[in-house]
Amino acid sequence: MKRSHALTRVGLAIATMLAFAGVAEAQQGGMEVTTPRQTDEGDGPHERLILRGAIVIDGTGAPPQGPMDIVIENDRIVEVRSVGFPMAPINESRRPQGATREIDVSGMYITPGLVDMHAHTGGAGKAPQAEYVYKLWMGNGITTSRGVGHGPMMWGLEQKALAERNQIVAPRMFTYARPGEAWDRGVIDSPEKAREWVRWAAAVDVDGAKIDGLKLTSEPPAIMAALIDEAHRHGLGTVAHLAQTGVAEMNALDAARLGLDMMTHYYGLFEAMLTDYSLQNFPLNYNYNNEQDRFGQVGRLWYQSAERGSEQWNALIEEFLELDFGIDPTMTIYEASRDLMRATNAEWHDEYTLPSQWEFYQPSRQAHGSYWYYWTSEDEYHWGMFYEKWMQFLNDYKNAGGIVTTGSDSGFIYKLYGFDYIRELELLREAGFHPLEVLRAATYHGALQLHKPSGMEDDLQFGVVRAGMKADLIVVDRNPLENLKVLYGTGAPMLNDETGELERVGGITYTIKDGIVYDAKQLLEDVREMVRLAKERSVTQDGTP
Repeated sequence: MKRSHALTRVGLAIATMLAFAGVAEAQQGGMEVTTPRQTDEGDGPHERLILRGAIVIDGTGAPPQGPMDIVIENDRIVEVRSVGFPMAPINESRRPQGATREIDVSGMYITPGLVDMHAHTGGAGKAPQAEYVYKLWMGNGITTSRGVGHGPMMWGLEQKALAERNQIVAPRMFTYARPGEAWDRGVIDSPEKAREWVRWAAAVDVDGAKIDGLKLTSEPPAIMAALIDEAHRHGLGTVAHLAQTGVAEMNALDAARLGLDMMTHYYGLFEAMLTDYSLQNFPLNYNYNNEQDRFGQVGRLWYQSAERGSEQWNALIEEFLELDFGIDPTMTIYEASRDLMRATNAEWHDEYTLPSQWEFYQPSRQAHGSYWYYWTSEDEYHWGMFYEKWMQFLNDYKNAGGIVTTGSDSGFIYKLYGFDYIRELELLREAGFHPLEVLRAATYHGALQLHKPSGMEDDLQFGVVRAGMKADLIVVDRNPLENLKVLYGTGAPMLNDETGELERVGGITYTIKDGIVYDAKQLLEDVREMVRLAKERSVTQDGTP
């Protein structure tokens, strides 16, 4: 790509960003301006693209294999062919021919594109320009995102349609709407109203895009049951953040018994295994609206719930399995609770975090997730113990055959889009997942869950490197199984023993979506330019850095 073209498209993005307040207001109303994909952004799709000589990690859990040639016609993989053996000459007679475009990826690693199962597209007061978020996602290898929600429902459906046609540089999008969203027929206060809203929402079509599921929170049990049942009647998926205000009535097991497809986060999980009480042992001066109470006290659940391997622990795993219940833990979003210093000093903040996003992260009595009023070593101790037990459950559930996926919920709590999704992969490794299991959670298992509601589990469209699949792939020049850090957009530091200097290795080279090849490093360069110009503007307006 020519640098002048890149600057032109960044200029287009910044022209939109300069009207910060107007853009934010537009997004609140579901009408945010989105920069169209420029002619020099992405190469393809091609009539017949061949990626030559890759080492393939197919996403199913199978071990790497290579060298392999991957043939892509338009937006589909049509062949994945072994063409030889490591450290031996390529068998040229076995190589597929007839390419209209070839890319030599010899010795590089290819996996399916990554699936973020818990995504939000910025928002007013944080990151009002969607292009910024999309390029952070794509630059870190995310080719599919489940929005819970991406933004206001109608705006999100517009973005989904544009992404489906590749008119914007963005992952493919799944839209999970919140009950009552975009509806003008009153409050959902009965099972009948809940069913009516689901029927209405399922019928909404914005430029060929429909909702894919429901994101539920703390609806009363009868309404929750109606929402889940009606959603399934219309082929919609369901996922729940079981808010602390509702878990006394419905924990994760209660929701799974109603037919909920997945839980996200951890809310309701430990509450399904409490020992001394039927609900959390809250301090008597607790106030949920005090964000430090909310997040500080939930970390204390670790010692109030059943121990690993106990009858209660094992029974919960067994029933979750019987109910085919999925778990999308999003460990990354809460990590600052066990190590605030690490989160605030993440190396990507300086170049990739917008000033508005950074301001949103700061302690505030009025901003969700900005609860660092006086965070203590005691809080971090309890959260460390919480993580240990949480990870043990996830690993045990995975080992028993349960589905665990990868999501980020970035945009809160010092977590940045794209980068902190990769951190979720490292946390699954810490939990005991084999690196192949980590990548399976991030690709194949996410795709399985997104196809599950429509009964298309045997007709996957992405998530595996296999003939017939959508050509959603990432290419990285280092082995991610040896070091997941090479998937970060910033790569990983490594000492060059020949020069004696520290250098950066890895970082995704190409992100391929629908057969279109994107220079992942250029996408991130565009983001750096957005941030640089936003900081310049901030100085100009305020007179201070």
